[in-house]
Order: sequence, then C-alpha cells, then structure tokens
Amino acid sequence: MHAELVVPGLLGGEAPRVAALELLLARGRRKDADAQTLEDWAREAFELGDDPFPAGALSVLASGASPGAEAWTRADPVHLRLMRDRAVIMPAEAFELSMDEARALCEALNAHFAGMEFTAVQARRWYARLPQAAVIDAGHPLLSAGRSAEPPAHAAALLTEAQMVLHAHPVNEAREARGAPPVNSLWLWGGGRAARARSRWQSVAADDPAVLGAARLAGARHRPLPPSAGEWLDRLPEDGRHLAVLDALRAPLAFGADLAEEIAKLERDWFAPLLAALRAGRLGMVTIHVPDAAQAVSFETIRGDLRRFWRRRKPIKELA
Repeated sequence: MHAELVVPGLLGGEAPRVAALELLLARGRRKDADAQTLEDWAREAFELGDDPFPAGALSVLASGASPGAEAWTRADPVHLRLMRDRAVIMPAEAFELSMDEARALCEALNAHFAGMEFTAVQARRWYARLPQAAVIDAGHPLLSAGRSAEPPAHAAALLTEAQMVLHAHPVNEAREARGAPPVNSLWLWGGGRAARARSRWQSVAADDPAVLGAARLAGARHRPLPPSAGEWLDRLPEDGRHLAVLDALRAPLAFGADLAEEIAKLERDWFAPLLAALRAGRLGMVTIHVPDAAQAVSFETIRGDLRRFWRRRKPIKELA
C-alpha cells in the first residue's frame, strides 16, 4: 500500500524536533518543483484543466448535490476589520462559527438573492450559484488573511448588498453583543465549472469539501479526514494508493502563529504511526508532499530506505 500525504505549511516556520518525520524526510528520495498553493496542487493532481481551481462546483459535489452545467463559487464567511484607511480580511478560521449560525446567515442571503442558493456545506465553508457564468480566480481566504480586502471587480455590487444583509442580521447582533467578530462579508473564490477529473488514488481523505468533491468527480472513494493515521489505515484496503490532505498548519501559518504545537500533534497522530507501519511492512511507501514551501518538495520513502543510516535526521526547517 502506498500512503501519500500533502501537508501545506510544513516547512513554513519554526518547528520542534520530530523524530519520525525527520527520519522519513532524511531517508526518502527528494523531488523539487515550483512552489504552488494547495489548490493549484490539487488542480494539477486531479487533472481539472487549466482554469483556476473550481472550489465552488467541487464543494457542491462534496455536499452530495450535482453542480450541473451551472457555475458556482465558494462564498466563505469572513470578518472585515475596519482600519484607519482600509478594511482587512479575517478568515473564518480565525474565529468560532457554529453550523446553526452559518445556516441562518445563508437563509437570509437566499431570501435576498433569488436564485443564488447560498449553502453552508461546513460552518466555515459556503458555496453559491453564480448569477452568470464567470471564473473567479481569487485564492483561498487564508492566502489574504490580514491584507486589504479587494473583491473581484465584477462582484463588488453583489458583495455590497451581501454586507448589508449580514450587517443587520440577528446572528451578527448577538455575536457583537458577546464580543465575537461578526460575519460581515463573504470571500468569493474558486468560481467556475467542474466538468471532469482523474485520480491516481483509490481513496482521498480531507477536511476541505473542494478536495473531496474533486475525488468524487474522479470516481475515487472519499471521506472526511480521520483524526489519526491509525484510523485512516484501518479503513484502507491492503493495497492501492491513498491520499490524505493534512492542512491543519495553513491557518496558524497565515496568522503568524507558532506551528510547534500543531507539528507535534501531526508527529504523534500521523508521522510516527506511518513510520511504524512502514517499518512493519504494512505500507510499501510513504510520500509526503509540501507544495507551498519556498520550493515545492516531495519525499518518497520505502522500507528499504530506512536502512540508509548515513542519511542523518536534521531539523525540518533546514529542508525549506
């Protein structure tokens, strides 16, 4: 069995010493490529075409619905923080948002915008039908965290109306009353259509619905990311190629937070169990992709590579 992980942010900051991960990286074969976002990596990996990653249509698929021939966009909730001369973006990953709050806000938007069909597939991940075919190539909101809000020019009027609807909603009034950031705008990204995809994996596990939608479109098994590699492996067949998307580092990296705690958790829950499975012969290969480092890098490690004792472990920051 071949276990593949894509771990954006892994080489993006200071990290503790993590023995299992360091060994997998030190003993494996390294391949470099041009740096790219997780979404661009997924667009190429699932052979979705040359247009920007269609996160909206893929999220529709992940929810169990069909996007049909229509165009969809992700319409993720954000908080715009007003500064002296500008408004900066705070993605929903920076604050708590319940599914009940998300559904209530989407219902209000649907009542105002006939035909757009706002849907909260997860509390922080919404999608909407576009009123007309358009490609919205803005990136994931985490890529713009803390930066000035610059909405797509052709969607500026729509967003202004959406902000008015959200501002007056009881959910946001209650949030402000308890000191929580209100959801006062949307971040439109990943707009377009998703016609076809291919997968080199038999199964895909991820938290982001757009990745799960790409797997569904390609005909691969897909499910939410389990909490650990042990649970992941227990559900996999004895052979084949399987992908897990570990994106827990993206938000803390975007917010400038310390990654040490999250990397230590990945070491405990994922890298150490996978190294043990490789040593035991349960896995034939472990591949780790880091697409968004200064240079995209992948490490492929088979059981025999673990005997290359002369390739000593080193801090992962030295691999960036």
